[in-house]
Amino acid sequence: MTGSTFPTVDYGALAPVLIVLAAACLSVLLEALMPLRGRGRAQLALTLVTIAAALVAVVARASSGTPAVSTLAGALAVDGPALFLWGTLLALAVPSVLLLADRSIEPGGPFVADPVALAEAESEGQAGRTGRSGTATARRTGGGSGGRFPRDRVEGHTEVFPLVLFALGGMLVFCAADDLLTMFVALEVLSLPLYLLCGLARRRRLASQESAVKYFLLGAFSSAFFLYGLALLYGYADSVKLTDISQAAAGSLRPDSLLFGGLALLVVGLMFKGSVGPFHTWTPDVYQGAPTSVTAFMAACTKVAAFGAILRVFSVAFGSTVWEWRGVLWVVAIASMVIGAVLGLTQTDIKRMIAYSSVAHAGFLLLGAMAITPDGLSATLFYLLAYGFTTVALFGLVTLVRGPDGEATHLSAWAGLAKRSPVVAASMTFLMLALAGIPLTSGFTAKFAVFSAALADGMTPLVIVALVVSAVAAFFYLRLIVLMYFSEPAADGPTVSVPGPFTTVAITLGVVVTLLLGVVPTVVLGWADGLSFLG
Repeated sequence: MTGSTFPTVDYGALAPVLIVLAAACLSVLLEALMPLRGRGRAQLALTLVTIAAALVAVVARASSGTPAVSTLAGALAVDGPALFLWGTLLALAVPSVLLLADRSIEPGGPFVADPVALAEAESEGQAGRTGRSGTATARRTGGGSGGRFPRDRVEGHTEVFPLVLFALGGMLVFCAADDLLTMFVALEVLSLPLYLLCGLARRRRLASQESAVKYFLLGAFSSAFFLYGLALLYGYADSVKLTDISQAAAGSLRPDSLLFGGLALLVVGLMFKGSVGPFHTWTPDVYQGAPTSVTAFMAACTKVAAFGAILRVFSVAFGSTVWEWRGVLWVVAIASMVIGAVLGLTQTDIKRMIAYSSVAHAGFLLLGAMAITPDGLSATLFYLLAYGFTTVALFGLVTLVRGPDGEATHLSAWAGLAKRSPVVAASMTFLMLALAGIPLTSGFTAKFAVFSAALADGMTPLVIVALVVSAVAAFFYLRLIVLMYFSEPAADGPTVSVPGPFTTVAITLGVVVTLLLGVVPTVVLGWADGLSFLG
């Protein structure tokens, strides 16, 4: 049509996102059209090749020295922080997918074959024995009612792979979105697959379904807050672009109630996805009820995406009004740190304990996000990478300690674990020390960088609170270490499974990265240093 203009699209800049989303669509077609036999291997291969190709595209873009661009009519900003966050998400997706694909620890896999099967239903029991529900499928896979497993343990439950790819694609867009409407669409794209994944646990079906429903309902409320805040900000700035909101905030004659009301509602939605207290109420139940491999993916990647969006919104849209909103976020950061540390002390389930630990760490991350300085940005980006690998490895270790009903997540089951499996106990100890921020681990370097950036930006009282909370939180990390090494194992206690190759690679990768980022962090810090948002 005459006079029409079309947005320019920088396909090279968008290559990582396009690769992931295209592969997600292809994965759906494989799921629908490919026979069961061989589908699992094909889906796993497609997922890993997709992540590797997208990661190569990110590294090529970052090392080429190409200037930052805003593309798709300003919907996405491909700048230094976006590339760092994309690389972090894709790197964390590798061990997460390996944990999702492992079927050697739990025969039949951790995912229910028939998602609508009721807990304790006969169809669920048969599905657990054969890897698929129904006698027809059992005959196709070579199984039967006698309890034989499929020959290929990656064959069942392949629907998780397209769900993971769509969630990953949403995360990539979410942390690079340069306008609030694109950010909202990306929020829904990343959230909906996670709601489904949380309800697919084969064991403890009621807890899994409850966690999925709770996550969905609270996620819907948080999305409504985000959308309402977006509407108020549009009314204030006549635009949903972050740069336009920043310009309006610097010199608009409109009432500031629209600006700060919109910001408050927007923050509620962002803090919910980042598990920041007091918007964390979904976190313990969802971490506990979801399949542990799904929990690992959520705990690592969702936090990276959420704080990537938080950093962009604060820095680009509201950097000029920092003194107006920083005081409120001080309260939020203190609440998150205190809630995570104090309630973490009362937990007897290891997955819930890690959940409250993530709430405390979200408070620490807010210190860097509030700084709005180059040091604060680089420290927060480093923290997200370090915390992500530590968390994935932690949940990988949790899958190894098993009782008659599956994973033994009660702390009493970990008593004397060092006598049963010294390697698992030593790995868990090292990762717990990293969460506590002990030197020679990535946790110490990350906390030191964030606290230093906060001190330099005049947040000394907040840093003092963070140091006290870190000391309190160290107690429940050390409690587990003491339990593993200085308690006697029960005679009928849980066993420690020998991990399959996928889980072994995921755990090893997490431990090695946690060590390297603690001993030689300058490589990653050097990349993160000097990055700035476009706009």
